[in-house]
Amino acid sequence: MKVYIIKQAKSPYKTEFFNELGKYIDLSIIYDYKKAYNRDDSWSSKKAKNHKEIFLRSFKFFGGYSISFGFNKYLNKDDSLIIVNDYSTLTGILSILYLKYKNIPFILNIDGGMIKKDNWIKYSIKKFLISSATYWLSPSKNSDKYLIHYGATEDKIYRYPFTSIKENDIVNYSSNFDEKKEIRNKLDINSYDKIILGVGKFIYRKGFDILLKAHKNNADDVALLIVGGSPIEEYKKIIKNNNLENVFFINFKKKDILADYFKAADLFILPTREDIWGLVINEAMAYGLPVITTENCVAGNELIDNGENGYIIQNENIEELSKKMKTILENPKLMNNMSKANIKKIDNYTIESMAKRHFEILKEIDTLKNVFKYR
Repeated sequence: MKVYIIKQAKSPYKTEFFNELGKYIDLSIIYDYKKAYNRDDSWSSKKAKNHKEIFLRSFKFFGGYSISFGFNKYLNKDDSLIIVNDYSTLTGILSILYLKYKNIPFILNIDGGMIKKDNWIKYSIKKFLISSATYWLSPSKNSDKYLIHYGATEDKIYRYPFTSIKENDIVNYSSNFDEKKEIRNKLDINSYDKIILGVGKFIYRKGFDILLKAHKNNADDVALLIVGGSPIEEYKKIIKNNNLENVFFINFKKKDILADYFKAADLFILPTREDIWGLVINEAMAYGLPVITTENCVAGNELIDNGENGYIIQNENIEELSKKMKTILENPKLMNNMSKANIKKIDNYTIESMAKRHFEILKEIDTLKNVFKYR
């Protein structure tokens, strides 16, 4: 089975996924360009195994926008399946227009989705692009609703487990006190009884301002670590106004170093105002951390069951976030049960299982080649 995937740029976890998927099929990835403008070199350094990489000639514009040509010569293969991975990029849009004009069926993959109140023009464009596909790949119930809202056929949507972790990333235990203490000594954060961890870009959408305001209600022996860079002025102002001395900002860390921060923590929080997925949720669960996130996080809605492995809270609700933090941190038995529940649940969300599920889906679609009538 030959499969071509049209994607914007390389990323480490996607390359690992393609390496795994390539064990089952003849796979080629058509990249818009090699490296995203706002990512460091590690995002494009992961080597391709078991699949081919094709880098188109890219023309970049101000603000990181780009457009590429030459993809059409790979999309006229009668014996191949085509997956468009980024329908909202200029190259993705051109690819869909070309496939539709040539009457070439294709599969549209999304990594998550959330229905918004679009104006008529935006809604119409999204509906045209999404409804042009023949089949759809979706990671969650909310994403299914998103696709259907924009014209997808419900019985042609296939579900897959979306993730960035491999089987060997999942710990098979909850870090005990001695292990946590050792790691905290290593990180020089051993003077606190409990540690809350947040990971992400320091942008408005991630909601770390909400987390900082809620943290003022925690005890002095509870530290908040936020990994992502130097604090922006807004965060500094919140810290100063609330006399927060137990907040620490950590620069971006690579996966292997970031693992220590997950192991050292007791609770993970993503206070996002909007995330069409939120892969850090998967990562925190793999380390057995209870998770608190918002109703606007697709990963949270799909993976977190209230009271069992974490909590889903109302967006921008500082008081609710404060209460849920205290509920977990002050209840060791609940924390331990949530930890075990997350390790058990995330076992079904690995790159290996994602690749196997994609292969099953593609096999089923490949048997329906009478649907794929080119011209």
